[in-house]
Amino acid sequence: MEPIQRLRPQGLVHSPAFSHVAIVPPGATTIYVGGQNAVGADGSLVGAGDVAVQSARTLENAKAALAAAGAALTDVVQWTVLFVDGADLAAGYSAIAAELASDDPALVTAARVAGLGVPGALVEISAVAAVLR
Repeated sequence: MEPIQRLRPQGLVHSPAFSHVAIVPPGATTIYVGGQNAVGADGSLVGAGDVAVQSARTLENAKAALAAAGAALTDVVQWTVLFVDGADLAAGYSAIAAELASDDPALVTAARVAGLGVPGALVEISAVAAVLR
């Protein structure tokens, strides 16, 4: 089976943090991870008021969800990252950048939002992954 292709076309900004286009070959299994927040297994918020702590926990939760489906960070095709307006984006991204950056990074969509479904949550991350089986 062909590999997943992540493209950073010439003429568009080149970043180690994201690609611009992904091509998933036929036959790959697509995995969708719904929005993850910084909550523990008991549903309580982790890192209240600290976007860096919340970002790290949110990514850990996304990794656990991916693993449950037989996928890993390297299988992610696209991340969607939502930050509550006013949260320190630099601190949030710094907490997760090392795990997301690569020579072949996933696509990333980021947005600021007025609020999230979990009271006190400052960040939410969802993902689409593809596994070649």
